[in-house]
Amino acid sequence: MTKRSLLTATLLSMTLAACGGGEPPADDAAETRQGERSPAAQAAQPEWASRAPVPEARTEGTVTTDGTRAYFLGGFIDGEHDDMGRPPVGLPMYAYDPTADTWQDLGAIPQGVHHTGFVHLDGRLYMIGGYRENTFTPTGAVRIYDIASGEWSEGEPMPTPRGSIAIAVHDGLIHTIGGTVEDTDHAHDHDNPAGGDDRSVGTHEVYDPATDSWSRRAAMPTPRNHHGAAVVDGRIHVFAGRVHGNFEMTEHEIYDIAGDSWSEGPPVPTGRSGIAVAEHDGRIYVLGGETFGDDRRTFDDAEAFDTSTGEWITLPPMPTARHGFGAAVIGGALYAISGGPEPGYAYSTANERLPLR
Repeated sequence: MTKRSLLTATLLSMTLAACGGGEPPADDAAETRQGERSPAAQAAQPEWASRAPVPEARTEGTVTTDGTRAYFLGGFIDGEHDDMGRPPVGLPMYAYDPTADTWQDLGAIPQGVHHTGFVHLDGRLYMIGGYRENTFTPTGAVRIYDIASGEWSEGEPMPTPRGSIAIAVHDGLIHTIGGTVEDTDHAHDHDNPAGGDDRSVGTHEVYDPATDSWSRRAAMPTPRNHHGAAVVDGRIHVFAGRVHGNFEMTEHEIYDIAGDSWSEGPPVPTGRSGIAVAEHDGRIYVLGGETFGDDRRTFDDAEAFDTSTGEWITLPPMPTARHGFGAAVIGGALYAISGGPEPGYAYSTANERLPLR
């Protein structure tokens, strides 16, 4: 692989072409956290609809978009588990055309991976970090797919190998935030470690495809993994996640890119981890997730943070509750792709669409 190119977010901003589902709802056709609903909202609630299923059932894969198609790669597949009790990973990368409602197999990725960062930038897809094959050993690999040529190349590796990162693109740069490092013995060497037996960090490293180089930025205040991020107006919003056995984090932290500083935002209404995040027209959509312990389950919740008002909005729940999946917006519709319908190793081919305002 040469050195240049790819981008989304657990994570990441997107836009999918209309494929059925009816007229978009009015701006007030969703319920605010105050529970107020206008008559128009009650009459014009959007509805989720199933689209062409993903060719292979997976969990812990990820999605990005170039504004025309959605791209899906990585994750576990339903196959024979190894001696460690881990399933195999899927190698093909797929592209979804929402206009035709069809999938295309784009061939195998260079190495199997799960919990990876995946984004689009300037005609290239960037696959950054994640866990190698079916292990939970983080990688720092930067792998770049040129959409026009169909060729893969390699970029300068991420300085701190991490899996379960949040990733976002702004002004030609790719931000990788948080995640877990290889072991707790060396976690203290990284920015804002969680401490104890948790491998989570707040490390924030930025890749510049133009120079094939990395730089460090202010660390995320709350170390975590299985979180998600999106950018609006020069600010990266980071949502939810898990750390120290808390699988239902509500933290919402905002990174000001120009000021290289962090602040707190209104907390996520429904705490969870293993979410999918996408942005459209100033609203950031936070979908699904999972939790363990006594309340072990997946979430069907669909909530949106309106950056113009600072309010959370409740949307219709997804038909398929799940974690470990990806989301993208194309053509004014939100797509939720793949994921596990039960916590842990469970798989689906779900591809569900919600028309937006």
